[in-house]
Amino acid sequence: MSFTQDQIVQILEKVDHVLWANFLVFFLVLVGVILTVKLKGMQFRYLGYSLKLAFTRSDDNAEGDISQFQSLMTALSATIGIGSIAGVATAIMSGGFGAIFWMWVIALVGMATKYAEAILAVKFRKVDKNGFMCGGPMYYIKAGLNWKVLAISFAVFGALSSFAGGNIIQANSIALALKNLTGISPHYSGIFLAILTASIVLGGIKSIGKVSAFFVPIMALFYVFGGLFILFVKAELIPSCLHQIFSCAFNGQAAVGGFLGAGVMAAVQMGVARGVSSNEAGLGSAPIAAAAAKTDVPGRQALISMTGVFLSSIIVCSITALVIGVTGVVGKTGGLGEPLNGAALVMEAFKTVIPQGDAIVAIGVILFGYSTIVGWAYYGEKCIEFIGGSKILFIYRIIFCFVVFLGSILSFHIVWPLADIMNGLMALPNLIALFALTPVVVKESAEFFDLLKREKLISKSKLASYVNK
Repeated sequence: MSFTQDQIVQILEKVDHVLWANFLVFFLVLVGVILTVKLKGMQFRYLGYSLKLAFTRSDDNAEGDISQFQSLMTALSATIGIGSIAGVATAIMSGGFGAIFWMWVIALVGMATKYAEAILAVKFRKVDKNGFMCGGPMYYIKAGLNWKVLAISFAVFGALSSFAGGNIIQANSIALALKNLTGISPHYSGIFLAILTASIVLGGIKSIGKVSAFFVPIMALFYVFGGLFILFVKAELIPSCLHQIFSCAFNGQAAVGGFLGAGVMAAVQMGVARGVSSNEAGLGSAPIAAAAAKTDVPGRQALISMTGVFLSSIIVCSITALVIGVTGVVGKTGGLGEPLNGAALVMEAFKTVIPQGDAIVAIGVILFGYSTIVGWAYYGEKCIEFIGGSKILFIYRIIFCFVVFLGSILSFHIVWPLADIMNGLMALPNLIALFALTPVVVKESAEFFDLLKREKLISKSKLASYVNK
């Protein structure tokens, strides 16, 4: 029995809808709210301190494989990626501008979720036989709960998700961006991208960390400054755009141009699904990178990991959404008469204000997407290592690089629902574990926050002593 491409897309979209609209949306929010309450809103109280830690602290002598900054950049390479550009556009086109409001909601509660994931990842991490750190949901599920089946389930879905959301979507978006900008065939760009990926992925986490620490700050500033310039030029339209985001979040959005309209549930579903795709809070991927970081206590790295949600969803995704809103590109069509979507919609938005602005987005997509691919390669191999040991890592890396090429030539309409499904299946065992391990997170956090208070008192004491002298 064979299926047409349209039939495959319809099947994937139905599964995607059942998984996200009927269950995961509520579970993600519930876990995030519970952690926010139990931790007394720590993501708001410690945000300033966590941002300071992320960009200034370095525990190079502590146990771990990469620096805290490299760990954050590896995690950000997989979060400030295609989800922050193409993902925001697809959320708007499927759920209306109201989806952005729900993206913000899941980001705010997701900061507590991301913190909890990281603190557990560092607490329960272990050293493998090659001397490298191993950690993440599969390890804290096994060590913290002794639920081996759930741990293996996460690892299996994590490995599959590394091929879908972490690989295929990125390669597909890069290939489409290059085709729209230069006319290069996705086949050629796919081959080049696969070779480039192999050159980094085969070097392991230290190579990935170094590449991420170099590329992520550059590409983030490059894209953000372009977006801020457009918002400065169109500043008078920002209030109406914000009004549209808030009103459509609770009322849905009517059809306009090529946009077919969306109800409130579609806005919630797409906002949460794309929000998780962007910031990965609750997904279980980022704590794998957090476990590799050099840090003196779990809580400190957890605060640093938490900043990834703020930077990706609250900053970068918001800029993308507002740029799309103020430029009025929703409903515009491409050369074949189809509504613009994904990276192509954002490229059109930039081009309406900045000459050759589509090139800024294309370069951003290429850099964001490539860094996301190498970041997810590490996540996937740690899941594979948990299942079958380090002996099969080389095979995984070869297959992963081949899938980069495959993703470049697949249909745009297939890759997004496929990635949503894999992300959802990956998130489910992780969310169950976070819910069950909440008491551990609260206990570990209480000890850490007491440590911070003591450190603050010591610093004040030293300052007073110096002044008295």
